Amino acid sequence: MALTQRLEFRQSQSLVMTPQLMQAIKLLQLSNLDLTTFVEEELERNPLLERASDEAPAGEAPAEAGSYGDSEGGQGEAQGEDGFGGSAEGFEPGQEEWMSKDLGTRAEIEQTLDTGLDNVFSEEPAEAAARNAQDAAPTTYTEWGGGASGDEDYNLEAFVAAETTLSDHLAEQLSVAFTAPAQRMIGQYLIDLVDEAGYLPPDLGQAAERLGASQAEVENVLAVLQKFDPPGVCARSLSECLAIQLREFDRYDPAMQALVEHLDLLAKRDVAALRKICGVDDEDIADMIGEIRRLNPKPGMKFGSARLQTMVPDVYVRPGPDGGWHVELNSDTLPRVLVNQTYYSELSKKIGKVGDKSYFTDALQNATWLVRALDQRARTILKVATEIVRQQDGFFTHGVAHLRPLNLKAVADAIQMHESTVSRVTANKYMTTNRGTFELKYFFTASIASADGGEAHSAEAVRHHIKQLIDSEEPSAILSDDTIVERLRASDIDIARRTVAKYREAMRIPSSVQRRRDKQWSTINSQASGGTGVHEELPTVDLESTSDTSDFPESESLTRHLLIGD
Repeated sequence: MALTQRLEFRQSQSLVMTPQLMQAIKLLQLSNLDLTTFVEEELERNPLLERASDEAPAGEAPAEAGSYGDSEGGQGEAQGEDGFGGSAEGFEPGQEEWMSKDLGTRAEIEQTLDTGLDNVFSEEPAEAAARNAQDAAPTTYTEWGGGASGDEDYNLEAFVAAETTLSDHLAEQLSVAFTAPAQRMIGQYLIDLVDEAGYLPPDLGQAAERLGASQAEVENVLAVLQKFDPPGVCARSLSECLAIQLREFDRYDPAMQALVEHLDLLAKRDVAALRKICGVDDEDIADMIGEIRRLNPKPGMKFGSARLQTMVPDVYVRPGPDGGWHVELNSDTLPRVLVNQTYYSELSKKIGKVGDKSYFTDALQNATWLVRALDQRARTILKVATEIVRQQDGFFTHGVAHLRPLNLKAVADAIQMHESTVSRVTANKYMTTNRGTFELKYFFTASIASADGGEAHSAEAVRHHIKQLIDSEEPSAILSDDTIVERLRASDIDIARRTVAKYREAMRIPSSVQRRRDKQWSTINSQASGGTGVHEELPTVDLESTSDTSDFPESESLTRHLLIGD
């Protein structure tokens, strides 16, 4: 086959990702906080963009005003040299004649008044005002000399003390506990390794290598650090943390040591095995467990930690007067920007360089595209949210049990958009309803077939049903996964046993064996404490974030149940 060259014309269509299209896609998937940050950066970068305020400041014209035309009564052209609008408005005829009259020279004025001008105008108004201000007593904190200058806004945060962190608290004690520079260096290195809960990594062998010290020196410094306040800090495991606190309270006897070393049995509520290992009776083992529960598994959490960012909803859903639902955007999360056309028109007349003209032309184009992209983003979010409310009307009316299975394609087909657009809109967006605040993706759940071939059930509704069954079970009749499957099928929900186990574990609900032990232990514990319950004074702390639970010798069931009230 011979190779030849030839020219051909072909016509085809292709989607080109322009910078403006990429910007619109990027804005669509940003949260309201990220969007605010992005708009602030654009306001600093683009001189033609400015914030849109509800009302223009006094003495300033709106940004979009093209010219300053004459207003009614001729006030637009009545500006005098003194800056007052209108030369005669607001004065009586006699006053107007007196103001227009020439008073003459200084000698003529003094002869007319029959006295010197110094007696009439002893000092200028500005000098009198300054003298009165100096004679007056200070009325604000800044006038007494404390704080910023009076020109700045009053900042209440200037009076708030800095929050003490756990690292700072330990460093202050370190400077008192050690005098040798080497020990202080080792101690500071270990303090830097402490997490916000007050725990150290289990293996400190690399610390000795990096510091060029022996393992014995690191252990000696660690022993002193573990005596610092708060009790239990700088522990390498949960057992060590509890042991440190028990030593502080002088309660770490052999029986308590055996209990701390077998926390896995405590998590399983195996009281018989614990009683045998500790060598105590039922009353003593109950008291010992009560003391364990009164300890703090996260001693470092009492100090300052990272502040939580408040979630701001993007959409509000309220009941309508006609029995429907009213969907509206949260105006506080929508940045308001305008393009200053007046500033651009003035600059275009004065700029002569080609490069400067090109810069401001691109700035105008980018500003215009940003305003359009923000408007399109708001419209798209409102359209998707309205369709979600229409599809999930049963949820808003009756609750989670009536949540329908929904996917992105159903919403995309209803509003005639692509699935990827709906996916970007629902990312990092929240909706406040009469039943709480939810992420938009919460309403998209998988479907579970009906037992009789009817309408499918939502996976979230099935999880809610499982939780209701487990919450309402009696201590003498704990439901197994097979029993839950039978009851769900009686409710027209066709589900497998492994799916029930998966949903139960996702909701952090223990197995039927563990739940039976927990409820039996709660009954015994309540009877032993006179019906009040030992754990009523105990903090309900989730230990899963105490440290990396894989580094602890205890099992995951320990972190789920130990030191947590029933």
